[in-house]
Amino acid sequence: MSKFIYAHAGDANWQMALGSCWAQIRHQRQDASTPNLGWCYLTDHHTSAAGNIMEALRERLPEVHWVGTVGIGVAAEAVEYFDAPGMVLMLADLPDGSFRLFSSPSPLDAHGFEAFTALVHADGTSPDLPDQLKALSGRTATGYLFGGLSSARNQPLLFADEVLLGGLSGVAFAHEVPALSRVTQGCQPIGPQRIITRAEGNYLVSLDNRPALACALADLGLGEEIPDPELRQELAQTLAGLSTPGEDVSAKPGQFGTNTEVRHLLGVGRKAGVLVVAEQIKAGMQLAFCKRNAEAAKADLRRIVSEVRAQAEAAGGIRGALYISCSGRGGPHFGKANAEFQMVSEGLGPVPLVGFFAGGEIARHHLYGYTGVLTVFTEAA
Repeated sequence: MSKFIYAHAGDANWQMALGSCWAQIRHQRQDASTPNLGWCYLTDHHTSAAGNIMEALRERLPEVHWVGTVGIGVAAEAVEYFDAPGMVLMLADLPDGSFRLFSSPSPLDAHGFEAFTALVHADGTSPDLPDQLKALSGRTATGYLFGGLSSARNQPLLFADEVLLGGLSGVAFAHEVPALSRVTQGCQPIGPQRIITRAEGNYLVSLDNRPALACALADLGLGEEIPDPELRQELAQTLAGLSTPGEDVSAKPGQFGTNTEVRHLLGVGRKAGVLVVAEQIKAGMQLAFCKRNAEAAKADLRRIVSEVRAQAEAAGGIRGALYISCSGRGGPHFGKANAEFQMVSEGLGPVPLVGFFAGGEIARHHLYGYTGVLTVFTEAA
């Protein structure tokens, strides 16, 4: 079975880091395969050298098309370079004509190429990004996008055979490149799924025809007499899991479906019983209050990794894997450094695995926060 090739290094000097990666790649290239697609993820310690790095990659492997981005953290196998110098590369030998790079302002123009799925990297400050993702999703046969936003603290950069500022870019895959993907939410609902019956912008007025605050207090097990400081503290630790009816039905009680978007509560109007949500919301949407929970996050991550591995093995095995996690998760949320990618690596087994910590995660046409998106490339049928 043909596997992908990957390499990683944590040297602060980009030339040293790239030299180490080349040595790892040479060691793995024991056959006659010729890679034609590459991933490059850099931590923002290397932002100023991104142009030099991309030029060096093209010079060393001119036949390879490169995609990637810069973030606060990157990772490979069970090693996370978080808030530290880091470089990860992955190379794949894919069938001719089975993928196409794209970038703004006109991503995925057809020109005879039928996209089934697409990996997307984006700048979170791009105007109308949710609308752009919906439009891009509509240009794929499956509607499935996966990826994340640059989380660089200095300058968000994207790679699509060159260094790009802003917008979105990535690579679209034809049906000859089968992939499986799952989203892990990292939190669980603490109350029932409710219907938003009145909302104005990001003001949540009522749920199930009751004041939104009253519903939140009931689901959190709090009395109406709770003092303001305690109420603000409780709500600061509470999130809203939002979904659209019919799009996000979960088969199991106490578990979010894959299309749930989790957002913070930003404020409260106690007299009016109104909550402020970090999202534009509409009447008719579903909402369940939830809390971030490290144990729940670990359990859900193990679940999706196990499901993906079982499905991939039934399809012939995993060639390579990409895991994109929220920069708000990372090691601390899982108890120690490297913990998150260790869980993914151990769960998938000995397969190439790379990824980065994003400022927002992309799955289908949704933009998530505090999630992880795992995608594996399987053997073609």
